[in-house]
Amino acid sequence: MCGPRGTQGRAMASGTVRLIGDIGGTNARLAIAIGGKYQQEETYLTERYSGLDGAIEAFVKTLPDELKPQEAAVAIAGPIHGDEIRLTNSHWHFSRRDLAKQFGFGRMIVVNDFTANALALPYLGPDDAKQVGGGSASDSAPIGILGPGTGLGVSGLIRSADRQHVALTGEGGHVTMSAADPEDAAILAELAKRIDHLSAERVLSGEGLVNIYDALCALARREPQKLAPADITDPESQDELRIAAVNRFCAMLGTVAGNLALTLGAEGGVYIAGGIVPRLGERFTRSDFRRRFEAKGRMQPYLARIPTFVITHPKPAFVGLARLPDA
Repeated sequence: MCGPRGTQGRAMASGTVRLIGDIGGTNARLAIAIGGKYQQEETYLTERYSGLDGAIEAFVKTLPDELKPQEAAVAIAGPIHGDEIRLTNSHWHFSRRDLAKQFGFGRMIVVNDFTANALALPYLGPDDAKQVGGGSASDSAPIGILGPGTGLGVSGLIRSADRQHVALTGEGGHVTMSAADPEDAAILAELAKRIDHLSAERVLSGEGLVNIYDALCALARREPQKLAPADITDPESQDELRIAAVNRFCAMLGTVAGNLALTLGAEGGVYIAGGIVPRLGERFTRSDFRRRFEAKGRMQPYLARIPTFVITHPKPAFVGLARLPDA
């Protein structure tokens, strides 16, 4: 998708200086947005700060006076309810009212991180996403988006009656993960010995990569190494179980992406965001992702028509937040 195809509500004034933030379980990425464009990007590790206020304070100190923010819009990896916000995969929590008062923000907008990613889709250019497999998007149909990172984000984008884009907000990463073949079943059975609810996020995230690898080691009766997700996805690794873990991760992501496409009727396409998949490059393209995406029995012809894309833009949430209308 490229070029703006609609907004929702009243957009911010073009000269307003807005602090934007993509706040995940590992990193807090902050920037300044003016007139739909962003600049002054900085990244802060969440483990180094007691809360979001500390990261914002550090960021604001780096800004010249003319870029001091008048309002803020942040995307949070977690559910948004009421004034008190808690991240799902981090110790951070904050009151949006108190944060606005502390920094003098006239408005403090908080959305789910994948709401921001979804709202970016109409503004991505042709070089900001790579198609994987076949299919052709229907311009007016719903769009699905999901992305493995520290957690698993899921959202969608639909058209309102007046043809404005509306992002869906939910916690689809926590749906129960199901097996699509005997190897999936063996991995999930192994993980069920220590995880009470096997959500999609438990296998489709950084932690999920480690979980898959550990389960494969247990099934092979091999002691697992203490590995980080980046160790498992290392393209130089010759360890057959690390390679198998990445392949299984891609296949399981295909299953969940296909489920999302069926649930939303996402004939506008399904987009993969997050920090893991773009780094896999051609390994993802060659993986079982697309086959598993379509592997839904009699619904295979329907899914074969739906295109899937990997978002290559480095900060799609910033694109969505910079253009986010009033909320």
